[in-house]
Amino acid sequence: MKIQSTAASAAIHQKNLEILLEQIEKAEAICVGGASGMSAAAGYIWYKDDEMFQRYFGNFANKYGINSIFNGFYYRFQTREERWAYIATLMHYVQDCPVGQPYQDLHRLLAHKNYSIVTTNQDTQFSQEFGDEKTAIIQGDWRYFQCSTPCHDGVYPGMEVAEELYQATKNCRVPGELIPKCPKCGRDMEPWVRGYTFLEGIKYREQYDKWNRFLEENRHKKILFLELGIGRMTPMFIQEPFWNLTYNLPQASYITINPTDALLPKQLVNKGWAIQEDIARIFQDAVHQKESGDVIVNMKKEKESHG
Repeated sequence: MKIQSTAASAAIHQKNLEILLEQIEKAEAICVGGASGMSAAAGYIWYKDDEMFQRYFGNFANKYGINSIFNGFYYRFQTREERWAYIATLMHYVQDCPVGQPYQDLHRLLAHKNYSIVTTNQDTQFSQEFGDEKTAIIQGDWRYFQCSTPCHDGVYPGMEVAEELYQATKNCRVPGELIPKCPKCGRDMEPWVRGYTFLEGIKYREQYDKWNRFLEENRHKKILFLELGIGRMTPMFIQEPFWNLTYNLPQASYITINPTDALLPKQLVNKGWAIQEDIARIFQDAVHQKESGDVIVNMKKEKESHG
C-alpha cells in the first residue's frame, strides 16, 4: 500500500511538472502573483516561531513573548525606543537574508519569457531577484519610510538609517534621538508597509499602474496567471483578480501552487490547474527537467501518441 501511495504521488508530481512547464512554454505573457507562501518556501516564515525567527528576534521573543515576525510588528511596545529597535531589527533581517532558492528557480523558469510580477510581500525578495521594473509591490516594501501621519505624499529610502539603528540597539531599545523624523512635519517616520497609516500615494499608484500596463499590453495574448503561495488572509489583492481575469480573457490560463490552499474555482476548471505541492520542490524539479529537456521530450511523445 505504501509503495502504491508513493508511486501515485510521484506520478502526480510528474504530471504537475509537465503542466507547469508546458503552460510556461505556451504562454505569450506571464503574470506572476506572489504572497507569503513563496517566501515561506524559501525558509522565510513571517508567521511562525522557528529557528530563523529566534536567530534574529530571540531577544524580543524572550523579553516580550513575541512569537513571530508578524506578531512583533503589531505588538504594542511601551516606548518608541523599543518599537524602533524592533523595526530596525526587522529591516536588518530583510536586508541580511539572501534571495531564496525558489525565487532563483522561478527566474530560471521564466528566462526569455515576457512576464511581470505583482506581490503583496514586503520582504524585497522579488525585487532583489527580478528588479523593481518587473515587480509591482502593492502592499509596500521594507526598504522605504513614510511620514507616520502621513502629512505628505513622500516615500524615502530607509535601509541605511535602519542599519544605524540596528547597530545602536541595546537591550531591545534604540536611542530616541536616532529615530527618523519626517522632513516636513517632524513627526516620527514609519515603514512604508501595509498598516494603520499606510500611504496609498504616488508610489503606491505607480505599482498598480505597472501591473495594469502589463495587463493592457498583453490581454489579447495567451496569458498565464501564475499564482504562488497565496492563502486565505488576503485573497482580494491578487487571487480574486487573477480568477476574474482568467475567466474574462479568452486566451488566459491559470495555475495556482500552494501546499495547503491551492484552490481552483469550478468556473475555471477548463482554464486552470491547482497544484497542491511545496513550491520549492516543484520549482527545483521543474528547473532540472526544463534544463535537461526531459519534460519537453515526454510532452511531445504524449501528444504524438494521441495523434
